[in-house]
Amino acid sequence: MTKICMAGVTGWTGRAIAAGILDADDLTLTGALARKTAGLDVGDALDRAPTGVAITADVGEALSGAEVLIDYTHPEAVKEHTRAAIHRGISVVIGTSGLTATDYAEIDKDAKAAGVGVLAAGNFSLTAALVQHFALIAARHIGHFEVIDYAKAAKPDAPSGTAREMAERLGDVRQPELGYPLDQIGGTPETRGGTVNGVQVHALRLPSYTASVEALFAVPGARMTLRHDAGETAAPYVEGTLAAARRVREVKGLVRGLDQLLFAD
Repeated sequence: MTKICMAGVTGWTGRAIAAGILDADDLTLTGALARKTAGLDVGDALDRAPTGVAITADVGEALSGAEVLIDYTHPEAVKEHTRAAIHRGISVVIGTSGLTATDYAEIDKDAKAAGVGVLAAGNFSLTAALVQHFALIAARHIGHFEVIDYAKAAKPDAPSGTAREMAERLGDVRQPELGYPLDQIGGTPETRGGTVNGVQVHALRLPSYTASVEALFAVPGARMTLRHDAGETAAPYVEGTLAAARRVREVKGLVRGLDQLLFAD
């Protein structure tokens, strides 16, 4: 039985993940972290039967007794939560977006020193993981590629964790070819997007979108688009997140991407 602390337990995604933990036969919820609902029983907060687990705003209290921390909170909080868990010998599953490559390098260093595992993904849905996997294969063969990120108008970070992770990992496969040097572009060069690990990323923020990402590849005379679209519920993220929680203690240091877990064997 894996003991789980859920950070962001009453958030949009956190509620679905917490319900999945409560329904699982091999997982148990030992702690729950959220500021606005601190003091409530998790069951009451989720409109379920009482669980005996009280929500707290204190990360140390929430982590007590846990073996794995699952974090779906906020970019300003997730790094602190992750370090608090690592220093207690607790493995971490990060679903929160907004961390940079530098942040992840620091987390990897801390996790390796502590001998614990951290599994982070910009998106824990199966379809997003498959798009990531296929994109990395495509980048081995096609030199021209860019990423487009779509999300709701009120999303506070850009690009999304899904798009940032994709760009960082694509750039590690190869640096894409550019038709014209970015530093020589006239007009409004900012419209060419932002550069993440050498890859151009374009972030759109509009009503009616939830979360979508496209990896576009092109050769003379042909194009290929790999696209993931999320619906309006958090259900797609539950299975992947819980799979990560079940296996994160098998690794040491940082692993990025649910696809790394799916295709590890």
